[in-house]
Amino acid sequence: MKSRLWILVKGELQRLNKYNMTFISILVAFLWGVMLFFVNAEILGTLLPLVILLDATMMSLMYVGSVMYFEKSEATISTMLVTPVSNAELLLSKLLANTLHNMGASALLIAVFVIIKDVQVEYLFIIIGIIIATASHTLLGIVMAYFSKDFTGVLMTVMVFSLTMMTPLILLMLNIIEGEVWEVVLLINPIQAAKEVISAGFTGYVFTYKYYLSLGYLLFGSLALYKFYALPRFQDYAIKNSGV
Repeated sequence: MKSRLWILVKGELQRLNKYNMTFISILVAFLWGVMLFFVNAEILGTLLPLVILLDATMMSLMYVGSVMYFEKSEATISTMLVTPVSNAELLLSKLLANTLHNMGASALLIAVFVIIKDVQVEYLFIIIGIIIATASHTLLGIVMAYFSKDFTGVLMTVMVFSLTMMTPLILLMLNIIEGEVWEVVLLINPIQAAKEVISAGFTGYVFTYKYYLSLGYLLFGSLALYKFYALPRFQDYAIKNSGV
């Protein structure tokens, strides 16, 4: 199974490159890097974690949603169902490939600022944060793709989700809504929880129960979503309108 899974992951990475997602991720990282390079150190300390967060969450949703649409339009997914691989392997390969893909772009961006701007990061915690945030939002993107009929539907679903989830996060950051109660309640927002685990990778972060709560929420919430919805519904999605 391990060898089959690795072959599938390599195929998914090649597919991301085929659909120009690799080029887009590098271009986005470059544009963010240019913008952040010219801001002062005080603003950089706030913006860089936010950019990493957007890359790990919103871009993960966009990449996996787009690739699944292209696969569906080319009948690639339904074709894979007749090969000797399980649905779990197909789904896990997408999770792993998208996570590795996004890790590369985030690592490139962080490396630039560590080398040029001397940004201090806690490597263990930033790696953990990006992996968990990317994997959990990749899974959300896969589930969103189940409900999207076309590419416009994919984009609209991601945009609505982004607007809905980012709005309370921005309000909290601007202190328009404030207080310990709000900070805890809004951790049910996966993007807010992702922000908490990613922020732990930057120097100066103070560990509290909110970090561990966010970490557990993303981990166990993703496992539950995978086991009870994403995996059981995968085959229905793959054969829908495919003629299989």
